[in-house]
Amino acid sequence: MFKNIEDSQVSITELMLPSHSNFSGKIHGGHILNLMDQIAFACASKHSGHYCVTASVNRVDFLNPIEVGELVTLKASVNFTGNTSMVVGLRVESENIQSGEKKHCNSSYFTMVAKDANGNNAKVPGIILNTVDSVRRFARSIERQDQSRKRSTKYNSAQFNIEEYLDIVKQHNVMIDL
Repeated sequence: MFKNIEDSQVSITELMLPSHSNFSGKIHGGHILNLMDQIAFACASKHSGHYCVTASVNRVDFLNPIEVGELVTLKASVNFTGNTSMVVGLRVESENIQSGEKKHCNSSYFTMVAKDANGNNAKVPGIILNTVDSVRRFARSIERQDQSRKRSTKYNSAQFNIEEYLDIVKQHNVMIDL
């Protein structure tokens, strides 16, 4: 079974309140991460028809601060489907209500796993790739997964060769005391 990407896309908009802010008066990153996890869950669950859990988050860079009083819009879309997992692409934008200025605040990729009623992994429908962007996003997800596997193996403690990295490490703000 396959589904159109558009059928599971989700967006939410929320007003940022003082209770969402940190000590510097900007919206706390943890609040935004919470919203991102919620919308990734909603998108993945809508696509799969199952309860979903977050397996991993691929890089979250906060590009622009979000101010109290701004509207924050989060958009989620399934970029990749495996057998039981999905990669959900997220985009976060803020909008100043008075000026209408919009800022891209961050983008991220959440890997979500579908679960059946017994808590076992559940098969998910595939997605129909019908645009150049959808093919690009799917291919990028495959490459991101391959890079992650290589990173995990490269720095495995059983295979790590310290001699290969000492010169690199010494170029940074560190003191080595082995």
